[in-house]
Amino acid sequence: MNSLQSWPEPIIRVQSLSDSGLTFIPDQYVKPLADRPSLTEPPPPPAEINIPVIDLSQLFSPDRSIRSATARVISRACSEWGFFQVVNHGVSHELMKRIREVWREFFELPSEEKQAYANSPATYEGYGSRLGVEKGMKLDWSDYFFLHYLPESLRDQNKWPSLPLSCRELVAEYGNELVKLCGKLMKVFSVNLGLEEDYLGKAFGGEEVAACMRVNFYPKCPQPDLTLGLSSHSDPGGMTLLHSDDHVAGLQVRRGDDWVTVKPVPNAFIVNIGDQIQILSNATYKSVEHRVIVNSAKERLSLAFFYNPNGNILIEPASELVTEDSPALYPAMTFNKYRLFIRTKGPRGKSQVEALKSPH
Repeated sequence: MNSLQSWPEPIIRVQSLSDSGLTFIPDQYVKPLADRPSLTEPPPPPAEINIPVIDLSQLFSPDRSIRSATARVISRACSEWGFFQVVNHGVSHELMKRIREVWREFFELPSEEKQAYANSPATYEGYGSRLGVEKGMKLDWSDYFFLHYLPESLRDQNKWPSLPLSCRELVAEYGNELVKLCGKLMKVFSVNLGLEEDYLGKAFGGEEVAACMRVNFYPKCPQPDLTLGLSSHSDPGGMTLLHSDDHVAGLQVRRGDDWVTVKPVPNAFIVNIGDQIQILSNATYKSVEHRVIVNSAKERLSLAFFYNPNGNILIEPASELVTEDSPALYPAMTFNKYRLFIRTKGPRGKSQVEALKSPH
């Protein structure tokens, strides 16, 4: 049997472990010492560090200097941080609130209702509790629901939850709005890189672009200093829009040797560059390692929307960005082949994209 057709061990729902009232986490969730989070952070410097917060409405200002300045801030965030938050992004705050509420309701359903959507590693679509199929691997303290949104040929609403009743309708509406927002950002990235406005969009497949969503549920954890909700990784795809939990911080972004805990801005999206844009930009823009810490007192929910290249298109550095002084750093590869790494081994820092880099 193909190793991606079935899980190597019985699936345990982390939410059920948390609800059982256990005081020690099982050994398979205890991370190696070097990977454990430090929950006692050093005092922040006078100018408190946080990822850049950018007002997207300024991209459409009648004042050209404001438009240009905003584009420059975005470009700097992409090259220096790989992450930024956007406000005034055009997505309804009410829709954001409703989609978060409906997914909270899903995770509060009886386990047999959720179990009807149990996933397999063949597509990961559905209700899941692990990434990676290596037997005996250390697991993350989280459950999730993963679904395909684009291309429409992969979209199967029967695999989306039928309860709560409004879930499927809200997912479709929300996905449509986020696809529009991603399209706008792709144009900004293209122009900032010195490419034609539609370059990245075409490289991703144009009308056949891919998109999927993972709703992450991080239950309370009795020993949050021993585990992670999501291990360190860079996103394998193109770009991610994260609708974070406004009330419980959890996302940490690597900054040099340190981890910065992101302070979510209400009604913002956290945008991060994925490996495919790092490859297309020939590492001008960088995907950055990030991870999620968990909490002993509060559960946490976030929605990650992944905007990706069509899985069958070869992705390689844009020829306009390749010169004698800046040779192509990466070989051409389809996203379908690329993402098999994380689906097999689970999150492993930036080891995949770095391993592809050509020695020069």
